Amino acid sequence: LMQQCGRDLEVVESEGSLENLLAIRQRRNTQFGIVQSDVLEYMQTFAGNDRDVARTIAGVRVAFPLYDEEVHVLARRDIAAFDDLGGKRVAIGTENSGTYLTASLMLSLAGVEPAEARPISPDDALPLLAAGELDAFFHVAGAPAELYAEGGIDAAAFHLLPIQNETLRAAYTPATLAGGTYPFQPEPVEVVAVKAVMMTYEFDARGNLYQQGACRGVSDLSSLILSNLGTL
Repeated sequence: LMQQCGRDLEVVESEGSLENLLAIRQRRNTQFGIVQSDVLEYMQTFAGNDRDVARTIAGVRVAFPLYDEEVHVLARRDIAAFDDLGGKRVAIGTENSGTYLTASLMLSLAGVEPAEARPISPDDALPLLAAGELDAFFHVAGAPAELYAEGGIDAAAFHLLPIQNETLRAAYTPATLAGGTYPFQPEPVEVVAVKAVMMTYEFDARGNLYQQGACRGVSDLSSLILSNLGTL
């Protein structure tokens, strides 16, 4: 789409949502970042009194909503509900990742305190869960998530935790993983989802040359997306 305006769009890998939000505000030549919609709530909850955080949040805008990402919590079978994660060993994703911020915020909102909240990626957490070194782990990803689709998860020992906590279902979008989404999950599971959004900054069209150029780039891409919704 950007090529239609004669502009290049560079895609840069990152550690996740938090880094992407900060990059929009702090990194030159970064006009957009894909983040989870609860990142601002996370920052206000855990660093709301920090002046640097307040400056980061100010001026950040949602450019376009993208897609839902379901919150997968794979747990031992004897853990029946989200609130049962209290006192357990739980992997919450690597720092600055979307999984990390969503897991941290959800545990805080629900008033659930694990015995250990380990900053471990879902890929690394799965074998640790199988080995008995973890009790559960979070993974925020659009279903079907590749991590679970390949099989090898013992349905008798592990399951996807239903998320029926009323506070969480009010704060997030209720969602259902249809039965058979994964080989070990024959029945539907009620979970919640977080929206992935493309965020930008309110650049000043009357500012310096960088601000003017960034403003034009945001305007061009936004216009192209809106004009091509039927073909995307």
